[in-house]
Amino acid sequence: MYTIYSVVIVAFFALMSPYLVYQALRYRKYVSSLPQRLGYLPVSFNLDGDESIWIHAVSVGEVLTARALLPDLRQRYPRLRIFLSTTTMTGQEIARNNLQFVDAVFYFPFDFAFIVNRTLRLVRPRIFIMMETEIWPNLLRACRRAGVKTMLANGRISSRSYPRYRLARRFFEPVLRDVDRFCMQSDESARRIVDIGAEPARVTVTGSLKFDSLEGPFDSPQGLAQGRPAGPAGDLAGRNRVLRYFRIRPERPVVMAASTRKGEEGFVLEAFQRIRATLPGALLIIAPRKPEQWDEVERLARRGGWRVARRSELPVDGEPRQDIVLLDTVGEL
Repeated sequence: MYTIYSVVIVAFFALMSPYLVYQALRYRKYVSSLPQRLGYLPVSFNLDGDESIWIHAVSVGEVLTARALLPDLRQRYPRLRIFLSTTTMTGQEIARNNLQFVDAVFYFPFDFAFIVNRTLRLVRPRIFIMMETEIWPNLLRACRRAGVKTMLANGRISSRSYPRYRLARRFFEPVLRDVDRFCMQSDESARRIVDIGAEPARVTVTGSLKFDSLEGPFDSPQGLAQGRPAGPAGDLAGRNRVLRYFRIRPERPVVMAASTRKGEEGFVLEAFQRIRATLPGALLIIAPRKPEQWDEVERLARRGGWRVARRSELPVDGEPRQDIVLLDTVGEL
């Protein structure tokens, strides 16, 4: 089964290689991160070979959710280093700049046995924590063989993905046996993970960590060094700092298009055109999902005759006078 899985991954990379090369040439994506994805971490990463806790968070949302775990992990396991991996560049940026208690950040390795084994030798985890639904068969099997405890935190199985998981139940059942603990967001997600092969005794409903991680992206070591307090007070300071760029009159309608995918912005602008027909002063704040969309979305809006400003260009303590604000920052949404 694992051999078939690895062959499928190779076939997938072969099929996607033209797109990946295009992304690398145009946006410089994947180039600098390739050695780490192949399991070659910097020499200084874990120079003394200390044991660790390895947390994997795919992108920005999972990274910000992982914040809820960090203080308790640091307090409970003071002798273990905490390493965090991400898949996306934006997740990497947030993790490097806005997380306390993390000793180092790196890119998640490709899920081939020889690569994940190399990464495990360097990271030396005693515990591997996957945020939400990150199930990587070769890595989980390697963890089990190395005696590394594994946990799925803030787990969820959506109604959309559940039928696909059920179709592949015979594949997932042995993979899920390699996970020591499933901490699921809801009773329904717990039922679904059991239905696709998890042992019921290993499944716990913990609720959503997102409610425990609402600290604000500015409650960081840099913020603390600048005198901003931690916890709720730091959160308030962070929010107020962002809101100083949006001094919007209470009577002005604001439309938010959050985390838009490529191609969706045209529909957003059409809908906003209809809104402006009845609410002429309305403001649209649009936040593309990926940074490489920023320039394209700005061009699209300007071609439509809209006055556009980027969030990074807004004056402090002023109301945006434009029709559209493009959120070209990470972690403020």
